[in-house]
Amino acid sequence: MSVAEFQKVAADIGRKKFAPLYFLTGDEPYYIDQLSDLIENSVLIPDERAFNQSVVYGADVTVPDLISMARRYPAFAAYQVVIVREAQQIDNIETLVKYAENPVPTTVLVLCYKYQKLDKRTTFAKHLQSKGVFFESKKLYEDKIPDWITAYMKEKGYRIDQKAALLLAEYTGNELGNLSHEIQKLMINLPPETLVTSDHIAAYTGISKEFNVFELQKALGERNVFRVNQVAFYMAANPKENPILKIIPVLFSFFSKLLLYHALVAESRRPGGAPFDGQNTAQVAKALGVHPFFASDYVKAAKNYSFARLSGIVSQLRIYDMRAKGVDNDSTEDSELIREMLYRIMH
Repeated sequence: MSVAEFQKVAADIGRKKFAPLYFLTGDEPYYIDQLSDLIENSVLIPDERAFNQSVVYGADVTVPDLISMARRYPAFAAYQVVIVREAQQIDNIETLVKYAENPVPTTVLVLCYKYQKLDKRTTFAKHLQSKGVFFESKKLYEDKIPDWITAYMKEKGYRIDQKAALLLAEYTGNELGNLSHEIQKLMINLPPETLVTSDHIAAYTGISKEFNVFELQKALGERNVFRVNQVAFYMAANPKENPILKIIPVLFSFFSKLLLYHALVAESRRPGGAPFDGQNTAQVAKALGVHPFFASDYVKAAKNYSFARLSGIVSQLRIYDMRAKGVDNDSTEDSELIREMLYRIMH
């Protein structure tokens, strides 16, 4: 899936060019939800929806039920709309192939098939692609998120500087739904054409400009004990804004990538090994799958942590992840777990 594909499907819907079948699939729910909501609000005018629009859930319908619904004709409208949320829960959905062979042109049937993949080689998938729209929504890689934020805000009439985009991406992660929610907070409070900075992020999203996971990761990479303790103290004092189960995945990703960096360097030094220049930030960014802005941080951090030390840290993070979820931990508060975990990483 590319953003361009999404924009094309959305543009067709906006022009009232409707397909009889929409199969919206993939592990990134954001675009699936966007398209299904767009169809729900675009095909019929409000007065037509009471008799001609149905929204059902996959767990509640069978394929025969769905075919029966789809073969109805609209009442006093050009179309009827049937939207199936969580369509991956429909038993034997492939048997819908009989309908997909010859869909009713006055029905817009939308199947929201999230988090799973349909084999495109099947007859069912081929009919979906030939008779309607087969849209696959894939997760964006972490290093692509800041650029997505920049493009999204530009589309909405805003600008954002690089550091603010990186801060928002690092804090929120690659769930586009969560990101759009945080961006909405900014747009509610700021007029169009604003250049969004880290100060705006801190003021309107609850993300601290100075004490966040982004700053913690940077301080850990530099082995800056004073700064790590500063950030740790702030996070421990504000656990609701800095839940440990949000911190651990970020640190796990960071230290795992440092392990990969060492492995790539070691491989490049072997006779016949794949070449890897650990000082070339562009090459490092591509190999580790990080934004180029962060590449130099990884190069510096790799000098401060040996492969053996990193292996131990990754193991510790796994342990603290389980403890944060209640395994072998009956009473230790998250704030204490944060301080303890960071102490063990540094020492």
